[in-house]
Amino acid sequence: MTFSSLTVSLKPEITFTSVDSNILLQSSSRKLTFHQPEPGLKTALDALKQGIHTAGQLQTLVLETDGTQVREKFDAYLNRLIELGWICHAIPPSSPELSPLAIAIPMVGDYYFDCPEIDWDAFAFTLSRFAYLHQVEGEMVLESPLTKGKIKFSDWRGPGLVSQLSQAQTAASLSQEIPGITEEIAQQFLSLLFAAQMLSASFASPLEEDEEVESEEATPPLVFWEFHDLLFHSRSRLGRHNNPLGGIFPYVGKIDPLPGVKPLMTDVVIPLAKPNLEELNQTDMPLSQALETRRSIRRYDETPITLEQLGQFLYRCARVKKLFDTERGEVSNRPYPGGGAIYELEIYPVVNSCQGLEQGLYHYHPLDHVLCQVSAWTAETEALVQDVWFASAQHDQPQVVFVITARFGRMFWKYQSMAYAAILKHVGVMYQTFYLVATSMNLAPCGIGAGNSDLFQKATGIDYYEESSVGEFMLASVPVKP
Repeated sequence: MTFSSLTVSLKPEITFTSVDSNILLQSSSRKLTFHQPEPGLKTALDALKQGIHTAGQLQTLVLETDGTQVREKFDAYLNRLIELGWICHAIPPSSPELSPLAIAIPMVGDYYFDCPEIDWDAFAFTLSRFAYLHQVEGEMVLESPLTKGKIKFSDWRGPGLVSQLSQAQTAASLSQEIPGITEEIAQQFLSLLFAAQMLSASFASPLEEDEEVESEEATPPLVFWEFHDLLFHSRSRLGRHNNPLGGIFPYVGKIDPLPGVKPLMTDVVIPLAKPNLEELNQTDMPLSQALETRRSIRRYDETPITLEQLGQFLYRCARVKKLFDTERGEVSNRPYPGGGAIYELEIYPVVNSCQGLEQGLYHYHPLDHVLCQVSAWTAETEALVQDVWFASAQHDQPQVVFVITARFGRMFWKYQSMAYAAILKHVGVMYQTFYLVATSMNLAPCGIGAGNSDLFQKATGIDYYEESSVGEFMLASVPVKP
């Protein structure tokens, strides 16, 4: 059984029109015109819309009707349509009234779908560690960040076969697992998945040690990638999917946008000091000097940071300079840049030691420039500090830990696919702002690479899916040189 046994069809969204002896194929962004095609070629192109013939059957039809030259022309046209991402490949159903067991659907152009002749006795196949099966609108779909297509299954047998591929299977062994799956159908199934880059191949029989062949996924550069990292990378950027991406406002008219500034969380508020910006314009450290001298500092002075320093730091880094009301909700202007002026990030100072401020967990309100006390010093707030301390190589105990969270609804209300990636970029922007201002103020900054979001949820009671921690940063006093 070969790759040519798969049926080929135009994607449903590709329109087929016959005008004045010409055939017009059109997508939402592209149009192809076939000028006065030969009879066999015209029949073959028309058959692509029906989706009931294999590539081999269509090649034979063109050859018998129009001859070798036109058959070669048809092959070139078909390859071009595949490359454009207009052609689906499917396992032929056992009867016309049934749906294909599995169908490979391209998501974007520059699409690759090819499968060499396979020695079915020599090779076994395993599901790629990057492939994942999930439910989409009532259908089971197999996707992978390695490929630009997806595979849909018409019934439970397809996902059942996929589950068997967690371990190496030959076509013969795979056909024994699911009722109604013959070895021929198993070969078609494996051909489809292999061509769609969903499988890894290995020799069915053990090899001598010096003949071992490592799969592409077990060698650089793919060996370095974890499944979730590559999936996140591929789905938050254009190129390998057709999911909606960008500022498309999917919830306009359905859900009201979140306010531009989170309301005060408690009645217990602590006013914060503000720096004299005009004076800073004259006396502050030059930007180049701050950039050149910036570094992470994890050794602190015995005398902790003051409340005044904390207030001036937050004012310079994160206050709301201006709040705007627009047709698409509130946006704001702050010292650091934010995509769409949405500013979804929130700052929760966890205070371990700070002159003039009690231990506890606070929320910074950037519009009023005050701290709201969220929690006193508890086992959970202490655990947040200890978690950061362990992550920072256990030098001096942190004085103030900023837990940076995201109000996800602020970003998700406007953006899709790229929203979480943009949030992480904003965290990086905030880190750099923290570093430069701390350096200018002669304070000790240090960004943290990982944190415990569930621990923050326990400390605050905030819904994990509504607002969760996405970054942590330490701030403290610099040791006084003797």
